[in-house]
Amino acid sequence: MTFPEDIHPNLRINSYGYYLRRRFGQRISKVNVDAGFTCPNRDGAKGSGGCIYCNNSSFSPSGTIPNIPIEEQMRAGISYHKKRLGSEKFIIYFQKHTNTYGNLDMLRDVYTKALAYPDVIGISVGTRPDALGNDAIELLAELAKKHYVCLEIGLQSTDDSTLEKINRRHTLNDYIDAVKRCSGKGIELCTHLIYGFTGDKKEEFVKTAQLMGELSMNSVKLHQLHVVKGTRLEALYKAGKFTPVTIEEYIEAVADFLEHLPAGISIQRLYGSAPLEINISPNWGLKNNQMWYAIINEMIARNSWQGKQLNF
Repeated sequence: MTFPEDIHPNLRINSYGYYLRRRFGQRISKVNVDAGFTCPNRDGAKGSGGCIYCNNSSFSPSGTIPNIPIEEQMRAGISYHKKRLGSEKFIIYFQKHTNTYGNLDMLRDVYTKALAYPDVIGISVGTRPDALGNDAIELLAELAKKHYVCLEIGLQSTDDSTLEKINRRHTLNDYIDAVKRCSGKGIELCTHLIYGFTGDKKEEFVKTAQLMGELSMNSVKLHQLHVVKGTRLEALYKAGKFTPVTIEEYIEAVADFLEHLPAGISIQRLYGSAPLEINISPNWGLKNNQMWYAIINEMIARNSWQGKQLNF
């Protein structure tokens, strides 16, 4: 069977690792760092308490602590990936909180420190659509002239009523405006999406895939909504006011999403996980690679691939 050129023939998707290897000719790993940023939805600028599902410990490696200089965080992370995967080059990922939420001098300092580190080819910057000032965009565009720069924008849902319920404090239009202001500047764009909010419908999730194509997104990250300790979602779950999506529902929704996502958009993530000590639900009992292949196997069982419904 012949697939579109961007699709990995065994995975049936355009995986981000596959994309990076094709672009740079070698294995590239992302190394997480915590540069000490906060979030406008926590410090009162937009709101307080953050999103109802957010506990940054659920996705931040233990070695990324803001009082450790980022040079030390990079050194440890790069050493780990070299030994574990044999990676030769690296992308430094500013993940925790909102990593464009600071003055321009601070942003320039942390980004350039990362890019100056040996064997680092680029940076990936996680942020919110309402914390992307034009000065930050222009800085990233300047850096993108010589380095790989990816901006990861947390949208999570295209439904404004859902965004309000989960206390995101931004709208779909905020996201679209941010994407348009970044376009054409040499910055790669990645969108973060979550499936499993109360009221989520598979059909609307598929429409989100179509929106990613319309906006010429470079990559996406998908995540099931899960309940972790220390969040307002935990209280809703324990009160019986929130029911997590089942693994069958999630796999089906993601497979449908992928079938409607253009093959040129790479997939950085297909699912989310949290440390066992803080994860409450869902507990699907699968290791990371097993969860990945549960979705890939669904695509194979369907005799399908990313973008199939778009008639490539």
